[in-house]
Amino acid sequence: MNPTLPYNDSQTVTLAIIAVVLPFAAFVVNFLLLGKSKASGWVSALAILASTVLAANVFFKVWDNHTIHAQQVWFTIGATKVQAGILLNNLSVLMLLLVSVIALPVHIYSTAYMKDDEGYSRYFRYLSLFCFSMLALVMVDNLILLYAFWEMVGFSSYLLIGFWFTRGSAIIANKKAFIMNRIGDIGLLTAIIILYTQFNTFDLETLFGNQGLISLSNIANGEWVSALGSIPAIWQYIAFGGIFLAVAAKSAQFPLHTWLPDAMEGPTSVSALIHAATMVAAGVFLLGRFYPMFNEAELTVLAVIGCFTAFMAATIALTQNDLKRILAYSTISQLGFMVMAMGVGAYASSLFHLATHAFFKCLLFLVAGIVIHQMKHIKDDNNLNIDPQNILHMGGLRKKLPLTFIAALIGGLALVGFPLTSGYLSKDGILIQAFDWSDGKAGILKLVPYVALLTSWLTAFYVARLIVKVFFGEFRLKKMNPHIHIHMGDGGWQYKLALVFLAICCLFPVFSYSPVFYEDAWLFKGFLPVNHLARENMYHVIIPVLVVILSVVVMYGAYVAYAKRNSWSFPQTGFLYRLSFHEWYIDKFYNHVIVRFVMWFSNALYWFDKNIIDGFVNLLEKIGVALAGIAAWFDKHIVDGLLHLIAGIVQAIGNFARRFQSGKIQYYLFSMLLVLIAVFIFKLIWT
Repeated sequence: MNPTLPYNDSQTVTLAIIAVVLPFAAFVVNFLLLGKSKASGWVSALAILASTVLAANVFFKVWDNHTIHAQQVWFTIGATKVQAGILLNNLSVLMLLLVSVIALPVHIYSTAYMKDDEGYSRYFRYLSLFCFSMLALVMVDNLILLYAFWEMVGFSSYLLIGFWFTRGSAIIANKKAFIMNRIGDIGLLTAIIILYTQFNTFDLETLFGNQGLISLSNIANGEWVSALGSIPAIWQYIAFGGIFLAVAAKSAQFPLHTWLPDAMEGPTSVSALIHAATMVAAGVFLLGRFYPMFNEAELTVLAVIGCFTAFMAATIALTQNDLKRILAYSTISQLGFMVMAMGVGAYASSLFHLATHAFFKCLLFLVAGIVIHQMKHIKDDNNLNIDPQNILHMGGLRKKLPLTFIAALIGGLALVGFPLTSGYLSKDGILIQAFDWSDGKAGILKLVPYVALLTSWLTAFYVARLIVKVFFGEFRLKKMNPHIHIHMGDGGWQYKLALVFLAICCLFPVFSYSPVFYEDAWLFKGFLPVNHLARENMYHVIIPVLVVILSVVVMYGAYVAYAKRNSWSFPQTGFLYRLSFHEWYIDKFYNHVIVRFVMWFSNALYWFDKNIIDGFVNLLEKIGVALAGIAAWFDKHIVDGLLHLIAGIVQAIGNFARRFQSGKIQYYLFSMLLVLIAVFIFKLIWT
């Protein structure tokens, strides 16, 4: 690395590199040495524990301090030297710590959750590779390396989503995730190529640093402005389109969001990591890295798409019955809030919500894992033909799973944005700044914050519905079969430790000493709030109060509708219900229109290749064979025939002449006499 770095900075860089490499070392050890040993789980867990400790050390040295950028020449092409190294600033060290801290309880939880699985060691190999890919992604300072680890994150998730590869649904799910993310990868690669051709560098700090070639102060009239001069706006918008595709694919934004609910085919502990701080967080992280390159029009696109995605996913979560699928659409909705926040200039609030969401969403997925695990035991013990993930078969589990229930309640309230939780601070920051942003807008853009506000109430409803269906009322399978054998519990210490740790991290003191004001959060202060206004308008009072009061009303309504069921209920018919239950028919549209068209087009290309291209080649082959046959016949009968004729004539002449070579003198004299007579007769006739 750069030898000019001060000793303390050099030491920090070394610690950061070790923190990143340790999960990869665990992957190598598990792959080469441990085989199917159960020790592989603890090797991976200890590696991520060490990474967490080192990441915390790096975080406290860099956070709100100076940026550390260490690099060296990677390779040279002609006169161009490509540098590669480590970039440590507030964004990268936050993500470094967040990924490690979230991965640690997931690893500990997984040692118990996966203990009876035949692929136990393979699972931890994949998990370590996944963590290494994400940790490296947030640290690199180079667009090429960023793209490489971006691909590795996608590949690792492909392995984990299809972990149970004997299930057809898991194979379909991981292929779907892989293909949709390839669309985003093409976009990111396009943006990288444009950035390099326009600015002649792959260095992120050179491009987007405080003194970078691209910054908010270097965008004028929608065009990039740099030391190289004004760059045509067309390249700006194409690059933005590529970045948006990458974000939409990784962070499951409309229209590339449909892979994420299907990704629930992987182990639930994997879902917790993917949805909390790794794969889907990569898209929002990418927006944070590239944020200075976006102009006002592009930010508006982000705001609108993010808001629509949040609303759409929340409406779908209202009617789903699969426990993990509800949480998946919840993730899509919350990611929509983060993308919208980036679009409205709430950069700090977006990253704040990314961090808080990681904890409560990881907690909710681990809760789901325990519930599903226990439901599978009941299914197997009683030989039932049920879906253990269907919330319609649950109910009353708070009595059997008290700690799991408390954890679910804390995680659910944080997701809703209830006071005293971290979600309250981060989500309210987004909503307030969205209303501040809309004051300067006109037309349909005025609706963005109101749709976001409605989405927050929809979130309160589907969260309440989930918790009520799972934990309140009576156990529905017991009502169906009174003699059913039930043996349930919160599980071993690995489960409990993970739940308690994440539940504590969902509370406000982890992020702020103030339970009310998001501006007091240390994480919010760590990022320069773009277009942030002080508490000088009524939004800062009205919005939080309105959100909380109506959320309480909505949650009580859900409790009455789904727990008591003695007064009123929601209709499960009609267009709006079908639209929600069938996920806005987007997946069906893709399958029946896009996929069918692609298959038809592929079959058409296959037919064209087989009948036209191959037909033409086969025709040329037949013509060649025919010409070769004619040439062979001509050679055999004409050329060889002529040669045989000449040889025959020569042979005949030779045979004829040989008759005169008998060796007897009288024949020679007789021949000479005949020649003389012939000459004499010829002379007489001629004269």
